[in-house]
Amino acid sequence: MTSEHLTAPAAAAAPTTAAAAGTTAATGTAATATAAGIAATATPATAITAAAPITATAATATTAAAATAAAAPITAASAGTAAAAGTAAAAETARTLRTRIRHLCDTHGVPVEHRARLVLSVTALARAAYRPLSVSGQVRTESDGTVVLIVTLDLHEPVDRSEPLNLPLPPEPGEGPSVVWHVSLPEHAQPLAGADEDTAVEQELRAVLSRSDTRERDYRELEHELAETNNGVLAMYVQLQQREEQLRRAHAVIFRELEDALRPPPPTVDGIELGVHYQPAGVDAPTGGDLYDWLVLPDGTLHMTVVDAVGHGVTCTRNALNVTHTIRTLVLEGHALHRLVERTARINTSLMATVLLARLDLATGVLRLANGSHPPALLLRDDQPTYLPVPGRGVGFPEPGSAAVRTTRMVAGDLLLLYTDGLVESRGDVDEGEIRLARAARRHAALPIADVAPAIVHDMHDVIRYHDDTLLIAVRYLGP
Repeated sequence: MTSEHLTAPAAAAAPTTAAAAGTTAATGTAATATAAGIAATATPATAITAAAPITATAATATTAAAATAAAAPITAASAGTAAAAGTAAAAETARTLRTRIRHLCDTHGVPVEHRARLVLSVTALARAAYRPLSVSGQVRTESDGTVVLIVTLDLHEPVDRSEPLNLPLPPEPGEGPSVVWHVSLPEHAQPLAGADEDTAVEQELRAVLSRSDTRERDYRELEHELAETNNGVLAMYVQLQQREEQLRRAHAVIFRELEDALRPPPPTVDGIELGVHYQPAGVDAPTGGDLYDWLVLPDGTLHMTVVDAVGHGVTCTRNALNVTHTIRTLVLEGHALHRLVERTARINTSLMATVLLARLDLATGVLRLANGSHPPALLLRDDQPTYLPVPGRGVGFPEPGSAAVRTTRMVAGDLLLLYTDGLVESRGDVDEGEIRLARAARRHAALPIADVAPAIVHDMHDVIRYHDDTLLIAVRYLGP
């Protein structure tokens, strides 16, 4: 164990005159200088001990002044002399502390930067009126092999820790009023050459500046690396955006081709004009559950199917395809119109879809409708709209099938609209949607048939609160 001690002894008997008080303070100062000189020379490699007491402290000066006051009155001159002596004693004590801390650190090879932190911390506590009594050092090897210099500073009173100490090297509480620092020693530490205080301060300042310069250099290098990294990330992000745009365009082409394959073009037949408009719920998924099919039967009638499978996306498209293909097959097999929804439901048991079936005799204008939970068709004649509801339940619903077949006759100039619920439910109110649809149909009925459906959908979707696939078929009957 290596130790150094700074001791404040009891005050000598006080003189009875003001001159004697000054003499006593001067004597204390001289004794302090002598003790410091002794401590500086007694520096063996294994132990550092200072037996000489440090008598020049503020407490000693104050005690001497008090003793003088007991014997004789204190003049202004004697009070000033005592204050100056106390200040000089405090400065000498701090200087002696710094000298011994540095000697202790140099003996055990503590790096200069750590030495500077320890010196400043000890000095700050000494100046904070804790009146240090002694400082000691002990070298200990921890369980993990780390060699630690334990520096203990004994104080007259405990350190106030109610607020942060703001020390370069904060201490830990020790026994009683003491504080302790644990300073890790480098491997194979070698003693450092001692130096006077000015040289030691210069060494410590150089070490701190070197540390600051190193951190500044590391910060700039890190900042440069981060800038390069950010540039690389930005370039990668731009590339990813470009690739995403390329993929989006490629997907759009594929979706358009798929849409063309799934939705048959209008048949060219005499007596009618056909137009269709489809709008998906999402721009990135133009396929959905709203599909249609039409075909001309051997007897010359036009059959039209509108299907709205429950859900969205590719799975929903597959379900709608299953329903439309099933109905087409049943129609070609000659099944009755009012039985088509029911038989389709028996074949497709794992999906749900609404269905609207329309069959128009081009020669007579007779229109027959069957329905399974689907929105009703709208007939516009002489600018007067009429909805054509038919009771029934769709595929996958309880007791599926069309409860009846509605028959009406179209005359030349009539406009028939077949649609899915996305057209009238965009604002959430179906009744309001049907009223708006009737108004939009009257507004655009005179347009060319290819423009009727897109114009109506545009008006209906001016405000969209609920996104859904939308399909609208416009049929204008020209007469036989």
